[in-house]
Amino acid sequence: MPQRKVVIMGAAGKDFHVFNTCYRDEPDARVVAFTATQIPGIDDRRYPASLAGEAYPDGIPILPEEQLAEIVREHGVDDVVFAYSDVSYAYVEDRGNVARKAGAQFHHFDVDRTMLPSKRPVIAVCAVRTGCGKSQTSRRILTLLRERGKKVVAIRHPMPYGDLAKQAVQRFATLDDLTKHECTIEEMEEYEPHIRHGHVVYAGVDYGAILAEAEKEADVILWDGGNNDTPFYRPDLHITVADALRPGHELDYFPGRVNFERADLILINKCDSGDEASIAQIERNAAQLNPDAKIVRAESPVTVSDPDAIRGKRVLVVEDGPTLTHGGMKIGAGVVAARKCGVAEIVDPRPFVVGEIADTFAKYPETGKVLPAMGYGEKQMQDLAATIAAANCDAVVIGTPIDLARVVRIDRPHVRVTYELGESSDAPLLAAIEAALARHG
Repeated sequence: MPQRKVVIMGAAGKDFHVFNTCYRDEPDARVVAFTATQIPGIDDRRYPASLAGEAYPDGIPILPEEQLAEIVREHGVDDVVFAYSDVSYAYVEDRGNVARKAGAQFHHFDVDRTMLPSKRPVIAVCAVRTGCGKSQTSRRILTLLRERGKKVVAIRHPMPYGDLAKQAVQRFATLDDLTKHECTIEEMEEYEPHIRHGHVVYAGVDYGAILAEAEKEADVILWDGGNNDTPFYRPDLHITVADALRPGHELDYFPGRVNFERADLILINKCDSGDEASIAQIERNAAQLNPDAKIVRAESPVTVSDPDAIRGKRVLVVEDGPTLTHGGMKIGAGVVAARKCGVAEIVDPRPFVVGEIADTFAKYPETGKVLPAMGYGEKQMQDLAATIAAANCDAVVIGTPIDLARVVRIDRPHVRVTYELGESSDAPLLAAIEAALARHG
């Protein structure tokens, strides 16, 4: 039988994992290309031969998603596999129509084949959308387990935006490791909070090799998901975080709905900000789609480093970038905190944006009166700093998960907003964790 020719659609993350688990050693299929989107600067590269294996001595090209139809026709592609996250099902169907019209069959990635087994118990924290609060949930679980004498490491969803061969297996235990691995702001936003809480984080490209390293030092593995993607490891406890501020999104976004349907425990976060009707809607959807899942309500209280510094002031609010862009949120923790502190005005950043930050607003015009902390490369970080410097405001509210002023120059008064999972959810989380550990044995 001739090999089936395959294109994997991705965004420098799940696509590589789908290849590694489903196609790298598959003799009846040949991946002719990856396509890339969502993240600037990740196309026009190659998946290196050192990771692709002996069947791909020249590696695999990574091409812009806009060229999908052309790639299918040029290479006689049989199958197009959709392998990235946090997009509407309508968007996925649109991409499928492009692939089918060009002559290929269209598939979602195989969820079960991409979940690797582990010798250790695995707790997976996933979500229905970007920005629901996965990371704070993960941090709380890591702390609870460590307090009970468990050696736990977090394995984070991939963000390999640099040299893929060098990034095959990465371990982060200190802030210096962020510099060592030349992390972008987006990577630091995920790794730095864990490090500051004393937790070790693994990430990279080859998640089989990553798991082998993590198992050497851990009693328990915590999968810290990205966007609303599914776990890369088969979980003993699958936790899915839903958002009280975005009811209904658990039904309409891929593959967040898959997480919602498969979860052992659905944690509805931000109940201190959402209204009862929204929370009840999510609970009704859970009862219909996943009646066996345990439902836990949780809060996400915010803390401001110096409330008096912004009270009554005109402030520029900087929020987590992906939450605002492909996550689709209009506000984040920074806006919640600014309103709570009684600022006089939240300044619209759009008149002051420059360079690649202006490009971001053009691509995501619904972003609104908040500044996404985009930093996928040095130029984007420079443009972020220039935008902040140009803004007509009294102070800056930093609602990102990292100390942004550590990596971007901010020459005006600024405060940090931090947020952790409320302790009211500790008891049900612990009960579910202990039951999962007991099942694993």
